Order: sequence, then C-alpha cells, then structure tokens
Amino acid sequence: MSIYEELYNVNRCYIPGQPAVTYSACITYLLEECFFLKYLLYVVICIVVLLCIILVLFIIPLGILFSIYLSALFVVIYQWTHKLNGTYCSDTLDDVRLILSTIWDGFARFWHGYELHGTENLPDGPGLIIYYHGAVPIDYMYFLNRFYILKHRSCYSLADDILFKFPGIRTLAALMCVIRNSKEECLNILKDGHLLGISPGGVREALFSDGSYKLLWRKRKGFAQLAIDAKVPIIPMYTQNVREGFRVFGRTKLARWLYEHIRLFALPPYGGFPVKFRTYIGEPIPYDPNVNAVELATKTKTALQSLIKKHQQIPGDIWHALKERFHKEKKC
Repeated sequence: MSIYEELYNVNRCYIPGQPAVTYSACITYLLEECFFLKYLLYVVICIVVLLCIILVLFIIPLGILFSIYLSALFVVIYQWTHKLNGTYCSDTLDDVRLILSTIWDGFARFWHGYELHGTENLPDGPGLIIYYHGAVPIDYMYFLNRFYILKHRSCYSLADDILFKFPGIRTLAALMCVIRNSKEECLNILKDGHLLGISPGGVREALFSDGSYKLLWRKRKGFAQLAIDAKVPIIPMYTQNVREGFRVFGRTKLARWLYEHIRLFALPPYGGFPVKFRTYIGEPIPYDPNVNAVELATKTKTALQSLIKKHQQIPGDIWHALKERFHKEKKC
C-alpha cells in the first residue's frame, strides 16, 4: 500500500453497512441519528414561545415600575430647574403634581378604561378611606390622580414601610402625600381636615387574596380606632376587576407560611391585562361615639364586602373583565 493510500485511510471512518466516509461526514451522520437533535427545532421553538409568554406576562408590571421611576426623576428635575423649596406635599409643587396626574390619568383611561364613581360620597372635610388592596395597587394610584384632577385636592395615603425601601420611590411617594405607618401623624392629618386612605389588608391582601376578593384583615381594628379618635367618617372603596388586571405568581401555602413567620414576600406580580377598571366609593359610615373600634371595624368590613358583591363578578374572570371594555362607558 502506498503512502497516499495510508493517508487516505487514516482520514476515513467506517460505519457498519456503509461505505468508508470522512470523519466530518461520519460525525454529521451520528448527529443526525441523535434523537434529541431530530427535535432540536421544536425544542427551540418551545423555548422561544415560553420566553415570549413570560415576557408578555411581566413586561407591563416592569413597565409600570419603570414609569414610576421616570415620574420620580421628573419631579426632581422640575424642582431643581424651577428652584422650588418646601416639602413635596406643599402647594409649591401643585403644577408638577397636576402634570403627572394628567399623564397617569391618560394612561388609566387608555389601558384600563378607568372610571371613578361615587365621588359625591367623599366629604369636603376629613375622612378615612378604606379600600381593597389588589396585587398591584395601581387602581388606588389612578384614584389619587383622578381625584386630584377633579377636586384639586390631595388625598393622603398610608403605606407599608416596605415601599420606602425601594430606592428613588420616596420622592414620588412624598409628592403623592404617601406617609409611613404612624398613628400620631395619621391623626394629625385627619384633624387638619384631609382625607386619608388606608388598606387594612395591606401586603397580605395583595399577595394572598384571589378572584374571590376575600378581605384578609385578620383582627385589625387600628384604623377604626383612628376614625373614632379623629371623629371622622369611614368611606369604603373598591375597584372592579383589580384582581383580573394583575395577579401574583407563586401564591402557595409555603409562600404564605414564609410571609406570616419571617415576612418574606418575594412573589412577583404578573399580568397588566387591559381589563376594565371602575373604582366605586361607597356611602360613608358616620362617626358614632357609641360604637367601639371592634364594632366599627366589623361594620366597615361588611360595607366593603357588600360593595364588592354588588359590583364584582365572583369568582373573577379575565375574559369577562376584558369584555367589560366594550360596554358603554358610565359617566364619572
């Protein structure tokens, strides 16, 4: 055998029942015979579809968070360029407050066809607004903006301390008169003649309530005692389809246990579906010196549950909530 034949055979591969081929052809043949690679295209397609679904489900919540940061940045730039001093909740920032309220209200109308009903039930003086907490309380933000546009009046809000741990959020929260949990400050706000919004369910209700719109208040009655001490009425408020707009991923018994014991709540919201949002403000529960905090808390819970039962399809349904967008818009 010549040296050329030996070199030729060295670079050949032999497959049983097949003529001698080059190593590259041999490898190609083996890869084609691999079961996984036969379906590689289908696997890639499935992965791409799954990633698209995940992106669609989480892109709106992330987009809203990004918009909130942009709003906060706008406030800082506006204050700096106009050399405005004073607290964020003062009248010096009314212009920027109106600008942002108009922008967010435009988004609310466009994306959720937002409507606000029952503003006549809000007193001109002080009052305590008690509302149902959705997975993402953007409906409450819609209310604050619409209310400011209609009345040119700010409604103070009580938020969990967790909100203030997000970097950059404090500026926008201060502009919208969002405060930390302080009984003394809440009492002063009401005594000064302002409205104050509180969700007794808070983060627990946001994470672990569901399409049944169950109120998760446990035995909370501090808000009722606050209303009694300030001698102000309580006004129940709820937004239709808020649970169909945004939902929470990973709501399990383990997640609930972790939240209750170590306050771990890393459950991401998803959705942002353009369902119909209608905020309903119920009839006020007047101050009664003969009613104690426990009785008032129970009365408030019953009033809010009745408001939900009257206006919400239970269990909630995303498709039905989407069809609500095509119903004739009610007057605000």
